[in-house]
Amino acid sequence: MSKKNKTKHIEEELSQEQVLEQEMENEEGQAEETSEEEVEMTEEERLKEELGKEKDKFLRLFAEFENYKRRTSKERMELFKTAGQEVIVSLLPVMDDFDRALKELSKSEDTEMFKGVELIKVKFRETLKSKGLQEVEVAVGDTFDAEIHEAITQIPAPEETMKGKIIDVIEKGFKLGDRIIRHPKVVVGN
Repeated sequence: MSKKNKTKHIEEELSQEQVLEQEMENEEGQAEETSEEEVEMTEEERLKEELGKEKDKFLRLFAEFENYKRRTSKERMELFKTAGQEVIVSLLPVMDDFDRALKELSKSEDTEMFKGVELIKVKFRETLKSKGLQEVEVAVGDTFDAEIHEAITQIPAPEETMKGKIIDVIEKGFKLGDRIIRHPKVVVGN
């Protein structure tokens, strides 16, 4: 081979090597771009996943807070009811005393005193009624119900039809709203 041909041949080999190197560089660059895209895709997916987790955490926290508000509101309402209930329960014996006083005053001849005490009793009862107090209706001859009545004693029924029925009401019962705060005390026939 001549020098020219060798030179030409070397140049061709060099150019082929350069082309191969360039192709390899291009492939590496494409591989890097692909891996960068993959990294970006995984980065995007990772961010979406984190966002989903944060949304879930936020929703759970919000629901927990709503439950807390509802529970504390309910507890506050119960507290107001029970606070009033304690005062009203402590005043029930006073109402019983008014009933006894009126019963005794009706026997005396002092009608003015009877009317005065009766006015005070009515005012007292209306005040408690405005706070939600209601009397539990019980009459002689009603069927005894253990859910509502409190049996003090049982006595032989004067008639066969009075068995299991209320014979006498010893103490009135009261309820505050829907809840019985004092059961009526009764005597039951057996």
